[in-house]
Amino acid sequence: MKKLLLLLACVGFFSSCGDMKKNQSLKAENDSLNIALAERDAELENIMAAFNEVQEGFRLINEAENRVDLQAGSMEGTSAAQKIRDDIRFISEKLQSNRTRIAELEEQLNNSKYASAQLKKTIAGFKQELEAKSQQIETLQTELASKNIRIAELDDAVAGLNQNVADLTAENAAKAVIVANQDVALNAAWFVFGTSSELKDQKIISKKFLQKTKVLEDEDFNKDYFTQIDIRTDKEIKLYSKDAKLLTSHPEGTYKLTKDDKDQLTLVITNPNKFWSVSRYLVIEVK
Repeated sequence: MKKLLLLLACVGFFSSCGDMKKNQSLKAENDSLNIALAERDAELENIMAAFNEVQEGFRLINEAENRVDLQAGSMEGTSAAQKIRDDIRFISEKLQSNRTRIAELEEQLNNSKYASAQLKKTIAGFKQELEAKSQQIETLQTELASKNIRIAELDDAVAGLNQNVADLTAENAAKAVIVANQDVALNAAWFVFGTSSELKDQKIISKKFLQKTKVLEDEDFNKDYFTQIDIRTDKEIKLYSKDAKLLTSHPEGTYKLTKDDKDQLTLVITNPNKFWSVSRYLVIEVK
């Protein structure tokens, strides 16, 4: 009986040892599987992040392309043309970024144990879209270069027109000055009054014994001694004297001499056009 019990105990012991080894083996396999699944999940998560980055790049490129308009009228002004150039530059930079990211993603899939046929097909689609976008941007750049030439020509034309306007403005201003000067000259007259000796000293009159007084016959008479007036507005000349005589010829009835309360004389020109028709110089001798 004791031998039977011992035999049964030994059988139970060896059976228990076999179960323990089997459980340990299953646990090791399970741990390895969990590690492999974790590695797969991490790698797939990294791949999907790269996919999303490429897709976001294409979305931004499409938005920028929609902003670019090279039609007539859309590039008027320097700021509009610069905005288009900035958008095209942005598209080029994004295309280069996507090209680099797609190449990295393709290499990552080639070295991955988990790359599916669908993922590789998606990469092929990305590459096709990238090439199509590259051709579109090349076309835009070519067209923009052509437009830039036209913009430069238009800018030159506008600059030329502005210069013409400036020249015309300056010319008109010069003409206006000339016309104003001519207007002043056409309506200018000069007068002087003084005693006989004063007028002689300035060579305005000359008088010899028993000869008639000569007025403005000396070419060297002092023109600076005269005062210039506008015949349209200056119609009265105060003489500050009680006795005066006009020495230059002026039609009768075109002027008069009036006195103030101190008997001081003032020459009043009643008909300027006729008064100055004979001479634009007026010489008055006062005493």
